Amino acid sequence: MPDLIGLPLQTMFAEVEQRSLDAEFDETYPENGSFSKRERNGQHYWYYNGYDRQTGAKYVKYAGPAQDEAVTQRVERFQRIKTDFRARRRMITALKAAGLPAPDPLVGEVVEALARAGAFRLRCVLVGTAAYQTYAGLLGVLLPTPTLMTTDIDVAQFHAISLLVEDSLPPILEVLRAVEPGFAEIPDQAGGRFATRFRAQGIEVEFLTPNRAGDEHQGKPAPMPALGGAAATPLRFLDYLIHEPVRSVLLHKAGVPVRVPAPERYAVHKLIVATRRRSDHHGQTKRDKDVHQAGVLIDALAATRRQHDLLDAWMEAWDRGPKWQAALVRGRAMLRPEHQSALRQALERAGRETGDRLEDIGFATTAGIVPPIPAADDEAVEDADRV
Repeated sequence: MPDLIGLPLQTMFAEVEQRSLDAEFDETYPENGSFSKRERNGQHYWYYNGYDRQTGAKYVKYAGPAQDEAVTQRVERFQRIKTDFRARRRMITALKAAGLPAPDPLVGEVVEALARAGAFRLRCVLVGTAAYQTYAGLLGVLLPTPTLMTTDIDVAQFHAISLLVEDSLPPILEVLRAVEPGFAEIPDQAGGRFATRFRAQGIEVEFLTPNRAGDEHQGKPAPMPALGGAAATPLRFLDYLIHEPVRSVLLHKAGVPVRVPAPERYAVHKLIVATRRRSDHHGQTKRDKDVHQAGVLIDALAATRRQHDLLDAWMEAWDRGPKWQAALVRGRAMLRPEHQSALRQALERAGRETGDRLEDIGFATTAGIVPPIPAADDEAVEDADRV
C-alpha cells in the first residue's frame, strides 16, 4: 500500500499545475526582471529592467509610452505573472518539503527551456523517469526515491503531428546551449545527417517518435519538422505510451507545465518493455527499474480507486495481438507478489462492473502458467533500451 499524500497537498499540486500552465512566460520580458516608468519631455514611458540568464549582465529595454493602453496593460499583466511566480515558488517549496520529487536542477532547467521554446505547446510528450517524477502529485502518492533518479530527458512526438502543426521550435541546439553551452549533437550511426540525441555534463536529451511504418524504418532517424532541426528515433510500442497524454508539472523553480503519458499507460508500457531488455547487466538494471516503476504505479492506481483506468489501459494493450499479450503476461509475472496481487484485484474490481473476465485478458485460473513471449529480434531489444 503506497503512502498517500493529504488532500491539501494534492490540491496545492493541482493549483500549481494550473497556474504554471496559465502563466505566459514572455521571452521578450522574462519574469526575472521588472518594469519602471520614466519621464521624458513631459511624457511617461515604460522601460523593462532585466538581466541575462546566462551572463548575469543587466540591460534596459524600451517598452513603449505609458499612455498607450496596450503597453500599460502588458505591464500590469507582467506584474500579475511575477506575483504569481513568487506564490508558485512557495507552493513548490512546500510540495518538495512534503516529499514530492523534484528533478536534478540541470534536468529541470533543460525541460523548462524546452517548455519555453514551445515543445509541449507543439504536443511533445515528456517520457521516461523525468515524466514518472510528476506522478506523485498527479496520483496523490509518495514514490520510492530509488526509482526517481535520472539524468536523461526523453521527449516524444508523433511524426504526423510534427508534419501537420506548421510550426517549429527554435533551433534546438540554441535552445539547449542557452541552458548549458556544452551541449553537442551525438551523431546517429544509422543516419549521420540527422541527430536525435544531445549531451552535456552528463545530461542527455533524446527525441523519439513511434514506429508504425514497419521494420524498414527501425533504427533510422526520422526528420521531424517541428523539432527545430532535431530528428527522432522511431520506437515500437511508443504510440501506445503517448496516446492521450495528460498534463502535469515538474517541481522545478515555479513549476514547469509538461505533457506526460497517462500513468496507467506508463505502468503497462513498462511491463511490456521490461520483457524486451537485453540480458546483460545494463539491460537487467533497466528491467528492474521498469518493473519497479510499473509496480509502484499499479499499487498507486489501485489505492486511489483508478482501477477502471488501469483496466482500460491493460485491455487496449491486450487487444493489440498475441505478441503484446505474451509480453503483458510475462511482464506481470516479473512484478513483486504484492504488486501482482494489486493488479489482479484492481482489474477484478473494475471487471465486475464492466463484465470483463480476468481469464479472457491473461489471468489464467491455473497458477504459474505463463505463456512464452515470442522471440524478439535484436532491433526490438534495442528499442527497449532507448526508453
